[in-house]
Amino acid sequence: MLPSTVLLRANDEIETLDYSGFRNRLAGHLTDGRRVLSCFGTPQADAPTGPPVLHAIILGLTGLERFSGRGNPGDEFPSLSALYPQMHCFEREIHEQFGLSFPGHPWLKPIRFEGRNLGRMDDYPFYQLAGKEVHEVGVGPIHAGVIEPGHFRFMCYGETVHHLEIQLGYQHRGAEALLAKTHPRKLPPLVESIAGDTAVVYAVAFCRAWEALCGIPPRPELEAVRGIAIELERIAMHLVGVAGLATDVAFLPGSSTYGRLRTSIINLTMRLCGSRFGRSWFRPGELRSPFGPKQKDDVRDTLQLVRRDLAIINDLFGKSRSVRHRLETTGIVTTGLAREIGMVGMAARASGLTCDLRHELQTGVYQQHAMPLVTEPAGDCQARAVVRLREMYESLSWLLRVVEDLPDVPADPPAKLTPKANYTAVSFEEGWRGEVMHAIQTDAQGRIAHYKVQDPSLRNWFGLAQAVRDNAISDFPICNKSFDLSYCGNDL
Repeated sequence: MLPSTVLLRANDEIETLDYSGFRNRLAGHLTDGRRVLSCFGTPQADAPTGPPVLHAIILGLTGLERFSGRGNPGDEFPSLSALYPQMHCFEREIHEQFGLSFPGHPWLKPIRFEGRNLGRMDDYPFYQLAGKEVHEVGVGPIHAGVIEPGHFRFMCYGETVHHLEIQLGYQHRGAEALLAKTHPRKLPPLVESIAGDTAVVYAVAFCRAWEALCGIPPRPELEAVRGIAIELERIAMHLVGVAGLATDVAFLPGSSTYGRLRTSIINLTMRLCGSRFGRSWFRPGELRSPFGPKQKDDVRDTLQLVRRDLAIINDLFGKSRSVRHRLETTGIVTTGLAREIGMVGMAARASGLTCDLRHELQTGVYQQHAMPLVTEPAGDCQARAVVRLREMYESLSWLLRVVEDLPDVPADPPAKLTPKANYTAVSFEEGWRGEVMHAIQTDAQGRIAHYKVQDPSLRNWFGLAQAVRDNAISDFPICNKSFDLSYCGNDL
């Protein structure tokens, strides 16, 4: 039985509507308040230059639901974004990749610049504010620190930001096309490199999709070790994120202590699998490093020490008036706005939304050991920091429970994998930043015909732009760090 986070369908069994029916079905789900997890396009197999086949993945009342829409030459797709702003990024991406027209879209410009369009970034149509006292401030794409390239253009009146436009695409590597033409045995290292700070979740999402295509059933003990790896990655990235936020507000005890604790977690990961970032830990149908008594003792001892020290620094962080002064009421995204624009992951939960696939689709080890849902209502930088602190505590407690119940798990020999022909598998995982999707479609020979990847950053960059509005421009570094989004995960 497949995990509830995986959809497997024969290509000819996927419900396919015309564009009008697809749009009406999608609009109906949106009107009913359903979550659209993804909407993307693929070329028509018999007419690659024609209108794309559109695919929607919905989180319905009973789990994941998928349906498709096929158009005819010359067809347009009346935009849903004006009524349902969460659709804007999906429609913009489809327009950029396939040239499909979305009449009525209020913001139809590139999400990123791909392929032959990469040299046209200077043509980006920035929104402009009129007024003699309005000035623009451009930051990037090259930054003073070690962050990835991205251009931020602020429209300011005095020190107050009235509009921020974020131009990305500088990290575009053609990842989806590269994945589609790479031999499956060579895919895992590429998958782990799509967004290096989320290597474990990307690897697990790929493994589950490929295992579904190859008919390999999930094993509880392997799923438990994967859950352990995901939560260790979550703790490590939350620690480095909060350390960066503490640095930005000059809370140096937090900067140094959270950074030190992060080193403890990634060193634990290295001892468990040989890589501080969890690379090569998993392959489809395969656990590459044993998880026995020695590993359990190491996890237990390390996590207990981290939890002890974390409680001390969290208390200091929470009591610091200077920290609260800088973070509270800064970069607010209200619950209604977060829902309207389709934010996901920890940033959405800090605005009061309950979107967490570990909670919504309890499957595998999360079904046996439930992960408590963490939300904060305020939607400001403080709330985003507190969500990360609380999630670390819940993950530490969860890990200690899972390790106690987990039997010894030996390393596996390489699995023999033969994917089904003319099938599509879609896999979701809740990473530390939010939900990651891998969708793999095979052709009549069982080869990869199309590979689609989605990082949560695609949906949250617009949330950052909204958070900065009506804040001082000096608050942008804090807002940016509180979201902690991926440039390369967006650019692909």
